[in-house]
Amino acid sequence: MISNNSAPIKIALLDLYNGEPNEGMRGIREVLTYLNSIHAVTIEWKEFDVRISKELPSIDFDIYISSGGPGNPITNQNEIWESRYFRWIDSIMTWNENKENHKKKYVFFICHSFQMASQYFNIGNVTKRKSSAFGIFPIHMLTEAKKEPVFQGLPDPFYGVDSREYQLIEPNLEKIDALGATLLCIEKDRPHVALERAIMAIRFNPYMVGTQFHPEADAKGMSMYLQRDDKKKTVIENYGIEKWESMINQLNDPDKILITNRYVLPNFINQSIEALTDPY
Repeated sequence: MISNNSAPIKIALLDLYNGEPNEGMRGIREVLTYLNSIHAVTIEWKEFDVRISKELPSIDFDIYISSGGPGNPITNQNEIWESRYFRWIDSIMTWNENKENHKKKYVFFICHSFQMASQYFNIGNVTKRKSSAFGIFPIHMLTEAKKEPVFQGLPDPFYGVDSREYQLIEPNLEKIDALGATLLCIEKDRPHVALERAIMAIRFNPYMVGTQFHPEADAKGMSMYLQRDDKKKTVIENYGIEKWESMINQLNDPDKILITNRYVLPNFINQSIEALTDPY
């Protein structure tokens, strides 16, 4: 049981949005605010501007959530922030591999961060898509996802907000086995289409998990996002008015992104807190 006198759980929120307007950071803050209101233990968080200010958190936090973001995630751009980001992952891996460190560091990677982590671990190929993916789509669980604690409470398939021009495909099964990693989800399986299915979620190791979709997305944020003049115009030009209207109508469907928002990130944070506060 978690005592009211427990030390606060410290969470680092890594902002990879490069200063661009977004709903991702607000969505993560909303999840943290809600969990803070129901936990006996206090949750404290601090944000780090990874790309503009090149800020990376120290090893002093308990949980790390690394956001999505714009632009090319393929890590050959010689960006200073990218090399620092990978050194940050190195520091987490070094801490967790030290058997004397009984309290591990827990990390959740979202979208752009997920693609970068996949390259760090050499999980597969991150490539540019033939066309952008944007909308609310079904996400299909692979066998191991049925046992994955982060997905407890979700149906199969479940729905997630997908917003990307790049994708992780062609999983490196030899490397995955060597790491003890687990492929969890793929995008909609279409046997009649001769294209690789994108990997939508991976457990990289016992302490790190990531999703290609946006589990922090909620109806409020997506509604505001879709009704921005620029986003509405982009969706209608690329997919038609019917697609835009369908996306708006899906936002309040309790079986779509509402249930994903309710379970995925909260499950990860709750399970991490339980492990961190276990007296045994």
